[in-house]
Amino acid sequence: MDFQVVVLAGGNSKSLTPLVSKDVPKPLLPVANHPVLYYVLHQLEESNLKDLIVVVEGEDAGLLVGAWISGTFVDRLHVEIAAVPEDIGTAGALRAISHYLTAKDILVVSGDLVSDVSPGAVAATHRRHDAVVTATLCCVPISGSSESGSSGGKDKTKKPGRYNIIGLDPRKQFLLHIATEIEKDTRLQKHLLHAVGQMEIRSDLMDAHMYAFKRSVLQEVLDRKDTFQSLKQDVVPYLVRSQLKSEAVLSGIRQAEEDGNEKVSFPNNQVMVSQILANASTPSFHELYSMDPDGSAQTRKTHKCCAYIASSSSYCVRLNSIQAFMDINRDVTGEADHLLSDNVIGPSPKLGTKTTVGPHCMLGEGSEMGDKCQVKRSVIGRHCRIGSHVKVVNSVVMNHVTIGDGCIIQGSVICSNVQLQERVVLKDCQVGAGFVVTAGSEYKGESLARKEK
Repeated sequence: MDFQVVVLAGGNSKSLTPLVSKDVPKPLLPVANHPVLYYVLHQLEESNLKDLIVVVEGEDAGLLVGAWISGTFVDRLHVEIAAVPEDIGTAGALRAISHYLTAKDILVVSGDLVSDVSPGAVAATHRRHDAVVTATLCCVPISGSSESGSSGGKDKTKKPGRYNIIGLDPRKQFLLHIATEIEKDTRLQKHLLHAVGQMEIRSDLMDAHMYAFKRSVLQEVLDRKDTFQSLKQDVVPYLVRSQLKSEAVLSGIRQAEEDGNEKVSFPNNQVMVSQILANASTPSFHELYSMDPDGSAQTRKTHKCCAYIASSSSYCVRLNSIQAFMDINRDVTGEADHLLSDNVIGPSPKLGTKTTVGPHCMLGEGSEMGDKCQVKRSVIGRHCRIGSHVKVVNSVVMNHVTIGDGCIIQGSVICSNVQLQERVVLKDCQVGAGFVVTAGSEYKGESLARKEK
């Protein structure tokens, strides 16, 4: 397929402090001892989508990510690294690299997506319908949408009373309405109901941040709407609205929404709005008026926004919070271990006597553990030195960590090159790279990190 792929890999995310650092930008955060970016690149390779632009925030992060890709996917993928400024948003990042985009269609995927949804299937759906955009939708995890993940282990709940509201045609092929992080009781615009013959409203789906775009339309929107910063919040909703109104009246939509509303409450995860007669004077939802330079609406052109709905059994989570980082590491060594391409225990681990490593654990290459240790539902990185009588539960320990005798670690993240001296007790903590925790210390719900120089 004539597709270019853009992977928006990010850089130093504030929501992941102190896990990210100058040496470990977000794309290189480990998930089951692989950088999170590995999972997206592996899925693209499996779909034979190998012409990639990986967009990284910041020059230094770009160099680190580029070096890792070159060493890991040598001769397997054709990758260009594009460094962009920080905090310009997803639409801003695409605008900054638009001169690289030459293919008919562009697949855009977030670099923090850990999923078994096939990018090739999304691309094929997009091409089959000749859509201007195809958005990938997946079921909201039972624990809540990863889009509103908490910032720490002690706050695991989703923001109360907020939903993603998705409007689909009866055959679930076309995306008719999209709104994210909506209050539990909201108002559905009356013009939407009248524009479509029948629409299904879903609140149990979330935007997976994997989109296929028709390049010419995407570049036109980015050029004309230079204030758009987000694909999810700005570009995709704009294209979806454009199906139902001519460009000439798009500017009046907000007023129309205020003047005429039809309230729809969401007591359950799915609400069907059925038997709504189409307004005969409204263009069908897949047509759009083009604009003349003088601002008048003229000829119609096909304009379809499609949805690719992943199966309910698919795994699809974004690493956009510390809690999501913990959850994904747990899942990939457990129920989603099909995403792993290697063994959970590295070659020739050195385990002391009466030391046990339970199910759903990973022990990295070159790591050593002393006597009478217990590891449960945890990931231990490479080349770690762990003393005796140590207990690690529901935690992630990165590479080159030293843990002294008698330490107890629960629900915590220990970043690379950390030293925990003897008898340290940590519960629901994050310890930044290179930090030293002194002997006998006890912390609960704390973030420990060295000050950046």
